[in-house]
Amino acid sequence: MAKGVKDPADDDDDYIDIDDTGPGDLKGADGGYAWEEEYKRSWDVIQEDASGSIQSVVLGISDQLRHKRRVRDTEAIQRGIIRHVVLILDQSESMNLRDLMPTRIQAALTMVGAFIGEYFDQNPISQLAVIATKDGLAEKLTDLSGNPMDHLGALKEKANKDLAGEPSLQNALELAMHTLKRAPTHGSREVVCVMGSLTTCDPGDIAQTLEALKLAQVRVSMVHLAAEVHVFKKICKETGGVFYVAQNEDNMKDLLFENVPPPPIVSAKATSDMIQMGFPIKANNSEVPTPCVCHHELSFVGYICPRCKSKVCSLPTDCDVCGLPLVSAPHLARSYHHLFPEENYKEVVGDFVDSSCFGCGTVWAEPPDASEHGVSRYRCPRCKHEYCLECDIFIHETLHNCPGCV
Repeated sequence: MAKGVKDPADDDDDYIDIDDTGPGDLKGADGGYAWEEEYKRSWDVIQEDASGSIQSVVLGISDQLRHKRRVRDTEAIQRGIIRHVVLILDQSESMNLRDLMPTRIQAALTMVGAFIGEYFDQNPISQLAVIATKDGLAEKLTDLSGNPMDHLGALKEKANKDLAGEPSLQNALELAMHTLKRAPTHGSREVVCVMGSLTTCDPGDIAQTLEALKLAQVRVSMVHLAAEVHVFKKICKETGGVFYVAQNEDNMKDLLFENVPPPPIVSAKATSDMIQMGFPIKANNSEVPTPCVCHHELSFVGYICPRCKSKVCSLPTDCDVCGLPLVSAPHLARSYHHLFPEENYKEVVGDFVDSSCFGCGTVWAEPPDASEHGVSRYRCPRCKHEYCLECDIFIHETLHNCPGCV
C-alpha cells in the first residue's frame, strides 16, 4: 500500500489507491505499456494447429501472394518513364505519437527510406526531392536529384529531429510547385505526401493552391497515418492522385509503394517529343585526379559528358554545364519495362510440362496435385516454361522478364 493513502478495506468509504492503479501497473514485462505489447509479439501470428503443424500459416501466406498477383495490373497503357517527384514529410508534433511503433516519425522514416530505394530502382532515370513541414513552415531538405544517397542522408540527418507545431500543407505544396517549375515539360510532375496531423496551419486559401496545382498539372498523392481528412482527400482527387489511410506499418509500406510505378498519363495536353540524352563513357584516370562539375571535388573516376566533355560522378544525372541528361543503357532499359509490363502467367493444374520450377529448380511434389500439396504452377504463354508462385512474383515485380524467353 502506498504511503499516505488510506486502505479502502478499512471502512465503507470509497477510496482510490493512486499508486496501485497508476501507470506502473500498466507496464509490461519489458517495461513498455501493456497496450503496446501486441506490436512486439510478432511470433503470436504463427499458431500451430491440433497436430502441431504450421502448414496452415504457410498456406495463408501463399494465399496472400496469390491475391497480390491477381490484382496486378499488366495492361499496356501510356505512362511517363521520366518522373519528377517531390516527397513531403510531416514533422509536426503529431508524428511523436506511438500508434505506430516505435513512433510515427520513426516508422515513416523507415518506410520512406525503403520507398526511395525502390523508386530509384524501378525509375532510374527519374528524379526526386524531399520537403519537410513543421511549425507552419516548409523546408526543402534536398533538391531534385537522381542520387538516392543524397535523400537518404538528408532524412537521416534532419527529418527525425525537432518535431514541433503543426504542418503547413499549403506552404509545402507551394514549395513543391516552385521546385517542379524547373522540371522539363516531357517529364511528369508529382507530389507524394506522408502526413500524420489532422490539421494544417496555412497562411492563405488552400483552394487557390489547389487551382494552381491543377493548372501546373501536378499530381498529388497522400498516405495519411491517422484518418481521412476532407481537404487532403479533395486535393488528391482533383489533381488525379490517390489518398490512402495506413492501418499499420506493413500497410503503410504497401500504400507508399503504390506510388513506385509511374501513373498513367490522362492529360489531353500530353504529347510525345524527342528527348536528347547522352550516354557518357566512364573515365578512369589512376594518375591525376580531376574535378567533377557536380560536387567540384577531385576524383580519379567519373563519367565524361559526350557534348561538353565535363566529368560527373554518377549516373543518371543532368550535366551541370550543358544541361544534357546523362544516362546509361541499362537505366533506360529498366525504365522501359513500365510501358510493356510482363503479362500475368496462367495457373495450371493438369497437363504439366516441366518436372521442376524453371526459375529456382525446385522439384514438384509427386503426384503433382496443386490442390492437395499447396503447390501452384504458373506457365509463361510464350515459352511454356513453368514457375512456382515465388518465382512468378519475382519475375513480375523485380525481373520484369521471363528467364525462359530471354
